[in-house]
Amino acid sequence: MATTRIGLLLGDPAGVGPEIIAKVLDQFGDTPGVHFSVIGTAETLAAGADVARVGLPASLATRGLSVSADAHRLIGIDTSGIGRIKRGESSSAAGLFALRSMQAAVAAVQAGRIEAIVYAPLNKHAMKLAGFAEVDELHYLANLFGSHGFCSELNQLDDLWTARVTSHVPLRDVAALITRERVCDATRLAVATMRQAGIEQPRIVIVGLNPHAGDSGTIGTEDIDVIAPAVAQLRAEGLDAQGPVSPDTAFVTARRGGAKLIVTMYHDQGQIALKSMAFERVLTILGGLPVPAITASAGSAYDIAGRNLANPEALIRACGLARRMAETRRASAAAPVAPTS
Repeated sequence: MATTRIGLLLGDPAGVGPEIIAKVLDQFGDTPGVHFSVIGTAETLAAGADVARVGLPASLATRGLSVSADAHRLIGIDTSGIGRIKRGESSSAAGLFALRSMQAAVAAVQAGRIEAIVYAPLNKHAMKLAGFAEVDELHYLANLFGSHGFCSELNQLDDLWTARVTSHVPLRDVAALITRERVCDATRLAVATMRQAGIEQPRIVIVGLNPHAGDSGTIGTEDIDVIAPAVAQLRAEGLDAQGPVSPDTAFVTARRGGAKLIVTMYHDQGQIALKSMAFERVLTILGGLPVPAITASAGSAYDIAGRNLANPEALIRACGLARRMAETRRASAAAPVAPTS
């Protein structure tokens, strides 16, 4: 089996990212068939390893010079103008480090050095201090890749996935953004992403926008006018979708009916439920990019940075998922194309 090449980003260097990545390398780094490239600086990674009280693979000390075919390596970033980074504090310096890391990751993908991205938690405020103007890192990466199709974040907890029709937008703007096309696009993207993870035909619950999914139009008409027609269209395409389901029972409905995918209308409809179930195990997958890009759903956690309290479980799971998705993409690309008549 071919080796899967994963780029590990340190996330916000003032947060728990460097210590989490050091723990990931310590616990997952010897997995056969996986080659890591850590994207950042040797000094930041070493500081994280000191906090985590773990050693680092010897090959990472070579600053990018691989000592064998499977050796892990460091891909450095441009550190000019970054300035001093203080652990536990949001700053433009930390934000610039994170932005430069994402730029280096995209360049590494385009150069064929890595085929998946796993990144430690970022801090949007720090990135905005550094000039970040995008809604989130998904759209920033999409622009760097030149991806102009529909993109959206997905979340995963064990065998349950969620997708969002809208994400990082003010709640007052949500209703106007819910369209039949966007509901269908979000669902199709989620199904396509899940197939890369080996889930071929998920049962799908699509959540309503309003309380009780509008209650037959007495609490808003979006569920009748927009979401129900979208569900009908998706069913006509062969997807096993039901809805709109009342938001307050959607997760119960999914669990009882064996659904693997819940499509929500806005960020907190899915995030609150998933994070209440198992905060430290929830993953965020950036759907719509040319390579798998996955992170933990936890934040940069400035309050515990440097205390060796950060749990690496989610990012270890992210590495496993990134590997499966990259392998599926690789197999699909290598499959022969059926002749056309």
